[in-house]
Amino acid sequence: MALDVNILVVDDDRDICDYMKMLLGASGYNVTTLSDPTQATDVVKQGAFHVLIIDLMMPRMDGIQVIQSIRKIDNDVAIIVFTGYPSLDTAVEALKLSVSDYIKKPFEPEELRQKVAEILRKKGVQLNPEEELHRTIGAQIRQFRKERDLTLKQLARNTGLSVSLLSQIERAESSASVGSLYKISAALGVKLTQLFGDF
Repeated sequence: MALDVNILVVDDDRDICDYMKMLLGASGYNVTTLSDPTQATDVVKQGAFHVLIIDLMMPRMDGIQVIQSIRKIDNDVAIIVFTGYPSLDTAVEALKLSVSDYIKKPFEPEELRQKVAEILRKKGVQLNPEEELHRTIGAQIRQFRKERDLTLKQLARNTGLSVSLLSQIERAESSASVGSLYKISAALGVKLTQLFGDF
């Protein structure tokens, strides 16, 4: 189900643009990608974006220049900076431009999804509660599994569920039945209700 949330990804690497479109699109967001940073300001002028995700190191125009240019026309849109070359200077520069978050590449897909959802919540954007629940359950299972040093394979063996199903549940790409959640909570040694986080 598509949410009425528009995200713009600006990165000169087309593969990353495609990956981000697939990753965030799977969460129901409308994703526009741009591999030419010089066009970013015009695209932002034309579209109503909730979140911009901008790479820092790009030819012709770096991320900080892109953000400076965007801030002249929109000082409220949420911006996430991501970079494979983090430095204190760029972090400080980005914060001065009211950037919402600063993510280091390579990043965990779930970390990015959570940051985007968090930013949207702060902006008062209503997300689909069912989608939010699936995301929360997936994040909780992953967190408990990591805390117990369990691989997906080990969890699959302990629950009798397939690795691919567990992986889909963690990534919120599949809704788990109560029976499956019961098996997962038993294998993780937690109460079933703990998988629902704050819901």
